Amino acid sequence: MGSPDKIGAVILFDGVCNLCNTSVQFIIKRDKASYFSFAALQSPYGQGLLSKFHLPTGEFNSILLVDHGRVFQRSRAALEIAKKLDGLWPLFYAFIIVPGFIRDWLYNIISSNRYRMFGRQDQCMIPSPELKSRFVD
Repeated sequence: MGSPDKIGAVILFDGVCNLCNTSVQFIIKRDKASYFSFAALQSPYGQGLLSKFHLPTGEFNSILLVDHGRVFQRSRAALEIAKKLDGLWPLFYAFIIVPGFIRDWLYNIISSNRYRMFGRQDQCMIPSPELKSRFVD
């Protein structure tokens, strides 16, 4: 789909995580404007963005949002994503007033236990033909 500099807002997610894949499906259904594109952290594109922003390429325990040259991680990424969704989801952005270390503490508990709680796949999700255009890799 192109180089990292030519794409708008990209959500990087753990491609083998069931919770992450469900979250991507959730976002797609509520992103009627198709604001977001998606890539697995494990994909060549995802690895390229991680390298570009000097982030670890072997850690897949945070959702990342790259938007307008800025990188958001963990709870901040989730709030920035919610802000762009249809419906009442932008109201969740009000949680930005909660200090980041508290939001991320809760985020990290879920992230650390996501495979045990929600399971994992053997390989990254393959998007359906109708959703393929939303995925970078």
